[in-house]
Amino acid sequence: MRSRVAISAVAVLAAGAAGTAPTVATSADAAHSTQAVRALDPGDFQHPAANIYFPLRPGTVFRYRGSDERQHFTERLAVTHRKKTIQGVRTRVISDVLRRSDGTLAEKTSDWYAADDQGNVWYFGERTATYNRHGDVQSRDGSWEAGVGDAVAGMIMPHHPQPTDAYRQEFQRGVAEDQAWIVERGFSAKVAYGTVRHVVRSLEWSRLERAVVSVKLYGPHLGIIREGDMAGGHERFQLVSVHRP
Repeated sequence: MRSRVAISAVAVLAAGAAGTAPTVATSADAAHSTQAVRALDPGDFQHPAANIYFPLRPGTVFRYRGSDERQHFTERLAVTHRKKTIQGVRTRVISDVLRRSDGTLAEKTSDWYAADDQGNVWYFGERTATYNRHGDVQSRDGSWEAGVGDAVAGMIMPHHPQPTDAYRQEFQRGVAEDQAWIVERGFSAKVAYGTVRHVVRSLEWSRLERAVVSVKLYGPHLGIIREGDMAGGHERFQLVSVHRP
């Protein structure tokens, strides 16, 4: 799959390998910084439209398997029936549970997303915790909520993603600063779940981990089907199964 990355993505990978990935991240951020550095209008979320590349249907459960260096993991992502109102917007709560190969809990997160009336999906924050093998909380770093401190919601997926789209996915200075860049769409990819067509590829990075550049593949009606570090890390995950209500 990596040999088929779009030309623009290859340029980013080369930059990351040369230690210049921050320049790429900064330029994309500067071009689109106003897109997610403002409070959203709750009036834009009165009649949310579905986004096929980031489905939020309650009761859907996605399962993944993956690894980070020598550790192996399973992940369960569940779109719950719960909602949380943030800055006047009713967000959908997604439960994300990561377990080690021995079954012990590694990380547990509640993410808050909402689709606007145009079908863009916005990310309003997360409450997260990592755990040691004894079940004790090690850290809650990375938790944030739009409207608390300087945190603002970011876009997680445009309604009609196209190459060159770039946007902030989350923002709280020093806590959550992920960004994304759509680099390719319309191809097929094979994962454990099966062969998926009409796939969208994005590059994602954070100002807080400037050496790391990751690639994510999104499938229609599936969301993320594969993700992995292209530079600066060793994380790999792929979709295994989907349960729909």
